[in-house]
Order: sequence, then C-alpha cells, then structure tokens
Amino acid sequence: SIVLGGQQFKLPVIPANMKSVINEDIARWMSDERYFYVMHRFNIDLLDFIILANEEDWQTISISIGVKDDDIDFLIRASTLQLRIDYITIDIAHGHSKKMKEAIEVVRRFYPNVYLISGNVATPQAVTDLSRWGADCVKVGIGQGSPCTTKDKTGFTFPMFTCVFQCAQLAKYRDFTFDSDEINDEEIPIIADGGVHHNGDIAKALSARATMVMAGGLFARCSDSPAETVKVNGETYKAYFGSASEKNKGHTNHVEETLKNLRSNGFTYRDKLKEIQQDLRSAISYAGGKDLDAFKNVRFEVV
Repeated sequence: SIVLGGQQFKLPVIPANMKSVINEDIARWMSDERYFYVMHRFNIDLLDFIILANEEDWQTISISIGVKDDDIDFLIRASTLQLRIDYITIDIAHGHSKKMKEAIEVVRRFYPNVYLISGNVATPQAVTDLSRWGADCVKVGIGQGSPCTTKDKTGFTFPMFTCVFQCAQLAKYRDFTFDSDEINDEEIPIIADGGVHHNGDIAKALSARATMVMAGGLFARCSDSPAETVKVNGETYKAYFGSASEKNKGHTNHVEETLKNLRSNGFTYRDKLKEIQQDLRSAISYAGGKDLDAFKNVRFEVV
C-alpha cells in the first residue's frame, strides 16, 4: 500500500486517465475499493461527475483538467458550488510550459488544499520548476506510451527508466520563499507514465524511485474496460487509443497517437489489480524486503 495526498491506497498503480481506460463506473469502484484513479477529461461534463461524486460521498474524488479557458471556468464553477475535490491532475502533453505555470496558479487560488499532480515532463529541471510553481506531485514521461507517436513525429522522447531515475534522484525542491537557494533533501513525488507493458515494469519504475506508476494498455486489455471490444478471427481485442489520437480528438490536427487493437487479457479490473498485487509482492521478495521500500535499495545494471 502507499499514501498519496493523505489517503492510503492498496497499490502504487494508476490506470491511465484515458477514455479507453477509465470511466465513471470504474472510478466509483476504485474509490470504493481504495485504489487510486484519475478521471479523464475528454468529452465529458466534469462538473456533473464532481456533483455526483459529492452527492454519493466518494472516498476519493480525483479528476484531470487541461489548461484552456474551459478548464479554468470549470474550476471556478466547482469552487463556487463548494464541491469537494481531493486530487486534481493538470494533464497536458508538454507540462514544462508557461500555460502549466498559469494553470497551477489558478488551481491554487480556487482549491488551495487540493493535492495537485502536474505533467507530463521529462527532465529534473521541469520537475523542480513544477514543484516550485505549486505542484505536489509531478507526472513524468514523454513519448513512451504504446500508442504514442510523439517520438516519431517530433523527435522528443526519453526512455522511461532513465527518465524517472534522473527526475526522481536529481529534482529537489528549491525553497525560494526566503530568498534561499538551499535544496530540500526531500524527493518530489513522481508518477511514472508510459512504457509499462508487463507487471514487472511497475517494479522497475518503483526501483527508479517513482512514487506511483500509471499504465494504460495494461488496463485497456481488461474485459470490463471502457475500450471498445473488437472481434478479429474469433479472438477478442480491445480498441486502445491515446489522448492525442484522431479517435479521441475527432479530427486530424496535431495527431501524435494511434489506435491499437490489443488482445484482451480476459481479466476484470479486480482480477488485474489482484495479479499486480501478487506480482509486486513477489518482486519485493526478490528485492530482499518486506514492503515497497525494498525497491529503494535494489541495484540495477545498464546492459
């Protein structure tokens, strides 16, 4: 288990905040079962979602927003209605930007006590800056998701293990409150986002010092995922697409992700999360420990 933003969750794992991975029903179930989730922000009325979660008094209310005027308007309306939000993820493709800084300032103005996750970025400087701007946790990963074509279209990317390792190890919060350049020894919490093909990749990300790990395809393959079920030659597949795909955007401008038909694993979310729990326990035993702290002490080799 892991504590994030004052709440305890069963696993350091998050289904990606994508339409083909998370929906309202899964979010409700994960809140009830004490797993962390981030609701996606695409083609839904987030205000209705937040109102429902407040009316039903969910244990965890966690959403994602962008940096456009509509996102800011939503925050103002939610704040005016005094709706509870526990976690806000500002989720854009290039998080180390002026727009992100401005969005963080707006969140802090209207929801000063919310646990704020921001990303995505891929450098220690970016993690440090987002933390200094007001983020509690930073989501790391550029161009590494399986449907992502950013690395091919733009040339910008960074292999995930090295990216997470450098960001988690080198990014420290600089406290400028009292004109001090001293660096706090506390590491900034990192969410590793992208490149998780197998359960063992979660253990690797934790060994790179990620606090939590986000996975998309791993969950989109589940039988009860929101991804469309497709039959090909008698086999069951799930249609998995990214946030910057034509399928998600509804147009062909600045498309940097594709749609992939992934073979269904036949698991429900409950089954998959139980399997991840078992595999992480086994990985902890290989690491020579008794809990997730074991991953902080493992040695790795570059081969």
